[in-house]
Amino acid sequence: MTSPLLTQEFSWRGRSVRWGRSGAGPALVFLHGTPWSSELWRPIAGALSKAFTVYLWDMPGYGSSSKESSHRVDLGVQGELFAALLEHWGLTRPHVIAHDFGGAVALRARLLHGSTYTSLCLVDVVALAPWGSPFFTLVKANTAVFEQLPPAVHRGAVEAYVNGASNRGLRADELSMLVEPWTGPVGQAAFYRQIAQADESFTTEIEPLYGTITEPVHIVWGMDDTWIPADRAQRLKEAMPHATVTLIPDAGHLVQLDVPAALSAELTRWTSAVNARGSA
Repeated sequence: MTSPLLTQEFSWRGRSVRWGRSGAGPALVFLHGTPWSSELWRPIAGALSKAFTVYLWDMPGYGSSSKESSHRVDLGVQGELFAALLEHWGLTRPHVIAHDFGGAVALRARLLHGSTYTSLCLVDVVALAPWGSPFFTLVKANTAVFEQLPPAVHRGAVEAYVNGASNRGLRADELSMLVEPWTGPVGQAAFYRQIAQADESFTTEIEPLYGTITEPVHIVWGMDDTWIPADRAQRLKEAMPHATVTLIPDAGHLVQLDVPAALSAELTRWTSAVNARGSA
């Protein structure tokens, strides 16, 4: 099976969301984080499409979806949109796998907007304050300045920032895949806009509700994640007592690229187990 191409479009409040679907079986939805896109999940989505109907999509402001400057792209907007997208797809209880910022999006859709899941897997997610690197803080305070950087300087800054998320270091093709959506006048402005709109209040609002989640939850973390340290996995489990945790060695924040085989094996094990449990 191949992973889905984003050939479909969903319109929501003036935004255009690109999405795709492939495979057969129970619904499984992937959520990307920042500053990534669904491309990061594509190989693993392709592997899991042998047993699931897999959905990939790019959030507005990211990847191939719209990047209109007047549209907010914060966690509050993305959580509402994800709930609306699930309704558009007709999915009432999909399996959900979320990375980084996508974790907060899935959690907000579940806790504030009525979405329900068969299972929820959280991979190196933004879910607990504090979050946001010194680079985030600098950009938030100087967004207008960063938007005006010469293109070559901007690209160098984004490449250095993105490469720091990997434990092993990124190949040239991987770095290009992650950086290209943020180049050009539209991409450059969108990159700094999404950082400027990042706010801990969107996770602080829902943290007290984590213990109310009743679906099976699995937390997966790269042991060498320098963006969101692995101790957050245990903190998140304490907030969701029924959750399970797996720490993956030799993996940084970009666990999908650092150890793809190990992550694919873990996600296959988890989704197969919860799917079998649900079918029993």
